[in-house]
Amino acid sequence: MQKETPPVVIDTSGVDIHAENARIREHGPVAQVELPNGVRAWSITGYDAGRQALSDHRLSKDGHQHWTAYVHGEVDPSFPLIDWALMDNMNTTYGSAHSRMRALVAKRFTPRRIEAMRPTIDKIVASLLADLAGTSAGTVVDLKARYAYPLAARVIFDVVGIPEAARGTILGDGEAQIDTTKTSEEIAASVERGLMELAAVVEARRQHPADDLMSDLIAAQQEDGSELRDGEIIGNLSFLLGTGTETVTNLVVNSVLALLSHPDQLQLVRSGKASWQDAIEETLRVEAPVAHLPFRFPTEDVQLGGVTMSAGDPVLMNFAAIGRDPAIHGTSAGSFDIARPSKDHLSFGHGAYSCIGKALGRVEAEIAVSALFTRFPDLALAVPASDIKPQSTFIMNGRDELPVLLAAPPAESA
Repeated sequence: MQKETPPVVIDTSGVDIHAENARIREHGPVAQVELPNGVRAWSITGYDAGRQALSDHRLSKDGHQHWTAYVHGEVDPSFPLIDWALMDNMNTTYGSAHSRMRALVAKRFTPRRIEAMRPTIDKIVASLLADLAGTSAGTVVDLKARYAYPLAARVIFDVVGIPEAARGTILGDGEAQIDTTKTSEEIAASVERGLMELAAVVEARRQHPADDLMSDLIAAQQEDGSELRDGEIIGNLSFLLGTGTETVTNLVVNSVLALLSHPDQLQLVRSGKASWQDAIEETLRVEAPVAHLPFRFPTEDVQLGGVTMSAGDPVLMNFAAIGRDPAIHGTSAGSFDIARPSKDHLSFGHGAYSCIGKALGRVEAEIAVSALFTRFPDLALAVPASDIKPQSTFIMNGRDELPVLLAAPPAESA
């Protein structure tokens, strides 16, 4: 019989996810946590346990079918994370339904298509850097707002096919789901606005198809046997827009912050002793862009990491902890070291549910980070790294802003 221990109560504000993850890890690679409304869940912090969980077909992401408490009407509708289990997209489907939806989307994320996007990403990066270069010397610049975020948003919005006029509304409302300090009512209202706007864009695209993912899905719906519903199209596009923006933004911001906080590591890249890819992979390991992702649900009792997760229990993948597992990376697991021989992580997932845009995200981050440090060789943090606040969420692992100086301030005249 497994020992009952009090669950770690999750801080929804995400003030210090790494310290919280260390407390969860003390209870083992799979441990109980308490979410808002007193909802009990399992958090997977171990690398080996995480890899097994991500590959186990008995762990479903379909809350409609496999979340026992929800099926029995026992979940309070005010539970602020309920939409993460009930969204209508490929992230919350199971079995053949997931495979069908993923196959329709995957055509836009093949290696050939992503390589073909490099010139477009280069142009977006060059444009954003040119805008930054016009900043007055000594002015503090928020690199998240003016560089990482607009880059990630433009790339994924181009892939999906969202017109310029609709981008602000859709993106702003979709972000509400990330902030775990908001109420369920606030989240639901914002998500609904974003989905309504997206539905209008889809209807307009039906009349005027283009070379984009949205048109691909509409065309698939019109073909015999696709069985693709309007809600699935809208849900999948919303999901891709959110993950394609938030994840890449955090990866770029976390990479730049790590390198500026560790000048010795930055020098390794500049001297050719390490690559920009090394820096990106180590950032993915030690500062996973997604911290604590809900939900999976065992379709039957599953033994993992020394515990038994009962059928229907909510399960969260703790990617921010998995990359820092001392069992894999030793006592230095929490240190940023781009020269370490093993940078194993699961930050883009693993198995059937691995991030469909992981290759694109890596390309974006590599181009963005290398070009930034090339254009601004004297780039420096404008405040101590410890003063840069995290996002108000335990789901994502990012920063509210990244204040920097693009160049050394001019010397004062005598």
